[in-house]
This record gives sequence, structure tokens and C-alpha cells, in this order.
Amino acid sequence: MSKNPNGHEIISLFETMYPKAFAMEGDPIGLHIGALNRPVTNVLIALDVTEEVVDEAIEKQAGLIIAHHPLVYRPLKTIHTDTAYGRIIEKCIKHDIAVYAAHTNVDIASGGVNDLLAEALGLVQTEVLVPTYEENLKKLVVFVPVSHRESVQQALGDSGAGHIGNYSSCTFNVEGTGTFLPLEGTKPYTGTAGKLEHVEEVRIETIFPASLQRKVVRAMLAAHPYEEVAYDIYPLENKGNVLGLGKIGYLPEAMTLEQFAGYVKERLDVPAVRVVGTLQDTVEKVAVVGGDGNKYIKQAKFKGADVYVTGDLYYHVAHDAMMLGLHVVDPGHNVEKIMKAGVQKQLQQKATEKKLAVTVHASTINTEPFTFI
Repeated sequence: MSKNPNGHEIISLFETMYPKAFAMEGDPIGLHIGALNRPVTNVLIALDVTEEVVDEAIEKQAGLIIAHHPLVYRPLKTIHTDTAYGRIIEKCIKHDIAVYAAHTNVDIASGGVNDLLAEALGLVQTEVLVPTYEENLKKLVVFVPVSHRESVQQALGDSGAGHIGNYSSCTFNVEGTGTFLPLEGTKPYTGTAGKLEHVEEVRIETIFPASLQRKVVRAMLAAHPYEEVAYDIYPLENKGNVLGLGKIGYLPEAMTLEQFAGYVKERLDVPAVRVVGTLQDTVEKVAVVGGDGNKYIKQAKFKGADVYVTGDLYYHVAHDAMMLGLHVVDPGHNVEKIMKAGVQKQLQQKATEKKLAVTVHASTINTEPFTFI
């Protein structure tokens, strides 16, 4: 049976995919307008919060807008409702629409903006361009009766434990004998109070990202039959998943810079691009950063990129790229619109899995401020 969620439950689910901890320092993410303690039956995923986007949310009866670009970058001194900015806030408050910003955490997270851009460009053998976050790993050891080995392993795998590279549900199992003495007032799954019990058990070991500890432990306890569960958690020195800004990888086959510029236009659905470099040069290794990636041209060159795809390229940075011998294709900042469909699909899937009665919509409003002539 489906459950009617409130905003807190939706955001809690959202943050399992795009944790706040991934965001760059100083990024104004989080709740900007409204409250999350109200029921939410529709969610709107948007790139920007414009008045047209708010009108779309009203039409779709969305109680929550999750936007990539924060509406409030700096503390407000005044709110004048006779201005477009003031009307946005006024409409949201009048229609009980909460606005939540998820910016660089959505850029950085797996399946976020830069992964979506790299996927759209067909890049293979990708890696992070600018590492910003490395997940700490921990090990869980739990002792389970043989009868519940598979159910506990399944719960651990479903909660995100046991991922090593491209392998999932990784565990190590050792069978042995567990002993315990149920005291007065206990209700043991097996055995009787006051009598030492010997049980054939399995020691299950697995690893998990530290950020998932509560979820993993909760899932393990729910699947375990014992009244009191014996388990240990150890911190590990192993290198965890490295996340960061941008991706770098290879095109399926080399092409000229001119061909690649047309390819970017088609794949990222933009009417025009700006190009730095000799159009007849061959490119194959591509770095990409959604939004404004001016400060990362040296990292792109250092990692061997033939061409760098990013938006909002400054005039002097274009000259710097030329001197570095780095080609650049600038499709604009608005290509981050790719996150609307990507995030909508992922959040809707998670909500459906959790049996939450909510519909997630991708905004159809074009918030590109420029007209190309």
C-alpha cells in the first residue's frame, strides 16, 4: 500500500542520492522557501526558479520544487512583491510551495549533472576530473543463524553494502557455533531462558560507505531474527569511491574539432556553441564540467584532454586555453538542463520503490536567458 509522504520524507529520499556532504563549501543548498512538514503529492524538478516555473508548479499542484540553481544566493534585505523576484516568493508562499536547492551536490554525485553530460556525449573509460570528496569505508561483521543467512545478505545488498568496484552484494561467510545464555525476561528466537544455547551461525562480513551506516544497520537489524543482534563495525583504510567536479573520458572514435562541435550541439540540444582551437585538429579525449568551469582548464589539460566542454567561458580564459594547447567547446550554462529529466527519473524510481504516493515531474520551462541569432 502506498504512503502519502511529506516534504521531509521526499528530501530525505533525495539526499540518499545527492547528499549535502558532497556540496562545495559555501554553496547555499537546502530549503529556501516554505516548509517541508506538509503533505506532497507532486514534485517539480527544475534547473532555475523563475516565475514561469512557479506557475508550472502551481498548475501541476506541486508542493515542492527541487531546483539545481539556488534561488537565494545571498541573504535578503527586502522582498518587494511588485518585482519579479518578489512575486516568485509571494506565489510560493501563497500556494504552499516549498523550494529546495541542490546545486554542487547534484553536480558531484554519481548519476548527477556531470555523469549525465558525459553519458550524453557517449564518453567511455570516464573518471573524475577534479576530485573533491572521497567516501570513507567501514566493515560490518554480523553473526546470523544459518536459517537467515540469505535474507540478511539480501537486506545488506539492497541497502547499499557490499559494493566493490563493478561488483555488488560482496560478502565473506564463515560458519561456526554461537553461544548465549538468555536471561530472565528475554524472548529468544531460539532456546529458553536460563539455559546456555549452542547455535549454528554464520559470520557475515561486508563493507559499506560510512555515509550509509544508519541505513545498512537498520536493514540488517530488520532482517535479523534475534532479539539482541551481535555485530561489529570497523573503520577501514581502504580507498572509497572518489567523487568530484567534472568527468574526463574518451569518445567512441576520434573526430575533428569541427565535427565534435556539431556533435555537442546535437547531443546537448543547444542552438550554438563557441569554439576555441583549430577546427581541423583531431580530438578524442574529452573533459566536461557543467555550468561555469573556467577555473578547471589546467586540470583538463593536465589530465590529457584534447578538448574541454564547459559553459560561460571568459575571454581571457579562452586565451589561456589557447596557450595551453587545449581546445574548448562552450555550449553555455543552460546545458545543465539535462539534470531535470535525469533527477526526475531517479527520484521517481526511488519513491516508487519506497511505495510513496508522489509523482515527480521534470519542468518543461526553458530558462535559457539568451537568444541566439
